[in-house]
Amino acid sequence: MSQTERIETASGEPAPVPGHILSDEVLPARAYWHKRIAKGEVLRIVDLEGCQAVDTLIYDAADTSVRYNAANTMKLAGSVYLSKGCVIYDDLARPLMTMIDDTVGRHDTLAGACSREINMVRYGATAPTSCRDNFIAALAELGMTARDIPANINFFMHVPVDGSGRVAIADGISKPGDHVDLRCERDVIVVISNCPQEHNPCSGGRPTPIRLTVWQP
Repeated sequence: MSQTERIETASGEPAPVPGHILSDEVLPARAYWHKRIAKGEVLRIVDLEGCQAVDTLIYDAADTSVRYNAANTMKLAGSVYLSKGCVIYDDLARPLMTMIDDTVGRHDTLAGACSREINMVRYGATAPTSCRDNFIAALAELGMTARDIPANINFFMHVPVDGSGRVAIADGISKPGDHVDLRCERDVIVVISNCPQEHNPCSGGRPTPIRLTVWQP
């Protein structure tokens, strides 16, 4: 059984989205998820308990060699942060998704994904899993390998940059229930690692579940 099959269906009231809900799931802490989402559909990512980093990869569903490009996205946004109105671009500077709603105000494009190796270098310790491990497992289910992991987006992760260019992984600023809405500008495959990091504040030191809702406007 794959990890995606173990995801629990969200219970309670449906997410308050302005459209028809196509799927609504809760992704456990430290777990991974992937889904093909059609052009025009919207992915809502909800930080259920606050301060939970959500590492995300995006691929063109028709050609997975084309994927999210951090440099193109930052250059065309004019910012190292993503927020409402930002377009997420691929290697060919074509739109993949657009952030049509955002209750946080900034999301990271710089810090990348945690891995067992970087944890050992930075903290002298490792953990049972990492975002890189999650990405490798998810991509294997899609017929891809570790070579297909580009730079990723970290939704809800707070990585301030000071005037000298120094960066830090700081305490999160997202609150319980904060969300982002991402509209697909073409058919895409989204791969998510619900970050298991416990050695820095990116997941509040205690990874928690998130909610993933796909809806049609």
